[in-house]
Amino acid sequence: MAYSETMAETMRADLGVEPGLSEKKMFGGLCFLLHGNMVCGVTRDGAMYRPGKTHEGEALELGAQPLSFTGRPMGGMVELDAGAFEDDALRAKLIEFSLAHAASLPPKG
Repeated sequence: MAYSETMAETMRADLGVEPGLSEKKMFGGLCFLLHGNMVCGVTRDGAMYRPGKTHEGEALELGAQPLSFTGRPMGGMVELDAGAFEDDALRAKLIEFSLAHAASLPPKG
């Protein structure tokens, strides 16, 4: 398994029941989408969130790290390692930022 199913279950619980949510296997992990726009996901090493550039700075101040698959940070994206993922308040804030960002984008078909 490329990602932790336990972390995926935690993320599902964090997201709750939101109309338009779906799941898709991507990047060797599992991503959660809102109307086709990525919100967050679990990876082999932890979790990733898409707070957007508007809330990226706040997410980093809270303890997230810049997301970097290739060695270069991906703007508007942050990640948590498995240890930081245990912080319920941090996850809740990142979910809030990420759902708001995805909801601000046009739905994808």
